[in-house]
Amino acid sequence: MQAERTAQDEIGRRRYLALWFPFLPIDRLRIARPDLWTAQGEGPGVVVEQVRGAMRLATLDADALALGLTPGMTLADARAREPDLRVFDADPHGDQDWLERLCDGCARYTPVAALDSPFGLMLDITGCAHLWGGEEMLAREATERLERHGMRVRHALAGTAEGAHALCRFPVGATADEDAALRRLPVEALRLEEGSAVALRRAGLRTVGDLAARPAAVLASRFGEEAVDVLNNLLGLGRRPLAPRQLRPAIRIERRFAEPMGSTAFALRTLEEMAAEAGDRLSERGQGGRRFETLFFRSDGLAFPLRVETGLPVRDAPAIMRLVQERIDALSDPLDPGFGFDMLRLTVPQTEPMAPTQLALEGGEARREESVSALVDRLSIRAGRARIQRLHPRDSHIPEQAQLALPAVESRAPMNWPQGAQEEPPMRPLHLFDPPQPIDVVAEVPDGPPHRFRWRKILHEVTRYEGPERIAPQWWTASNGALGGESVGLTRDYYRVEDARGRRYWIFRHGLYGAEAEHPGWYIHGLFA
Repeated sequence: MQAERTAQDEIGRRRYLALWFPFLPIDRLRIARPDLWTAQGEGPGVVVEQVRGAMRLATLDADALALGLTPGMTLADARAREPDLRVFDADPHGDQDWLERLCDGCARYTPVAALDSPFGLMLDITGCAHLWGGEEMLAREATERLERHGMRVRHALAGTAEGAHALCRFPVGATADEDAALRRLPVEALRLEEGSAVALRRAGLRTVGDLAARPAAVLASRFGEEAVDVLNNLLGLGRRPLAPRQLRPAIRIERRFAEPMGSTAFALRTLEEMAAEAGDRLSERGQGGRRFETLFFRSDGLAFPLRVETGLPVRDAPAIMRLVQERIDALSDPLDPGFGFDMLRLTVPQTEPMAPTQLALEGGEARREESVSALVDRLSIRAGRARIQRLHPRDSHIPEQAQLALPAVESRAPMNWPQGAQEEPPMRPLHLFDPPQPIDVVAEVPDGPPHRFRWRKILHEVTRYEGPERIAPQWWTASNGALGGESVGLTRDYYRVEDARGRRYWIFRHGLYGAEAEHPGWYIHGLFA
């Protein structure tokens, strides 16, 4: 009864846990690249980046800070003070990827975990803390887990995300309550523009409490409405929702283990059972999954995500596991359990209606469509999502813009390709050049049909032609791209021609003679089979 009352109290008010990794680039190198870290010697570690032509310190470890080095200092000045520095180049993409993996790992505590730049995470633990014995116990478990594996972390709890962020980065010591702690924060905790904090201090406003004691209208007129909005959000008078890294999925299934398991094969067998359970839930709803996401939670706080997509909705567990195995085989780094996986999570964030189908004895069209879709799914996982593409028709009369090449696993509204008469020859070639290739054309009159043309240094005599087919420019668009260095807002006159050897080409004159261009250019746009 007491636990239920505690959970209800938590749901009635928002609570946030902020995690900040002040030395994240350094810690990432020590954990992920121990060989590189030890090869640099035994001195303090710094990460440098180029700023305005000079190499400056971006991140420093605790030893470098103790020596008096500061962020923004040039590398030359830092080496003059400490010659034995360990110097590493900044890798923002690697740091972001590492932070995202930490964020995925914190999904074990709450479904609402968001990135909190720089080098921080924000967890909405409303309604979750009682599962861990209270918010203090949850915060202690999260920080101890990260510290055990080399991450140095600070944390803070507050009723607002802005308050937790500020208290995490600006400790204020022991106070009577949370509101008093927030009001003792310096004005730098508001994260205003660079000159705003200086202006506030010059005006005698040094703490958040000093600002809160002033009328909002006076602050807005002198320092802008942004300062008032940030102040209200910090003190809980306003609310800005979090943008969680993972949206709430349609189906979520979890398995927790009393002891971390170090066998990847056993983890996959457990995942197959979870996939079968997800298939049963989808079947009850008359749906199938289009995207399946798996998180392997390691005991060191990191999480390994795996995602598979399908061209058609599926709910068959063996089919899902075949795609998962393909994804694992395609990984550049093997799925390493480390000290063991202590939790697995399977989510289905994208679903579509999936009605039962009656298959013919010999298979039929439905069976062929499923086979092709399964093949596309496997190839997309092996080669990459963007490498297996499918052409989709587009509503445009400009030939090179009449179709789009999109990933084959993407779902789009069905559209029919334009069909010509069965007995008529095709009006468009199967092969188009992008961009069209320029040619030299000889015509009896400037605006007449071609009689011969030179392409790739070879002269072609035209024996037959059809046309012209006039295509006007899209005047309602500002620009359609470049075409042979000329303006694209010109009319095209297309001809289907056949040379003396029986080869057929699709060529066009770019621009109306005299009206749009003094000397219109000619291009070959495609080849007929």
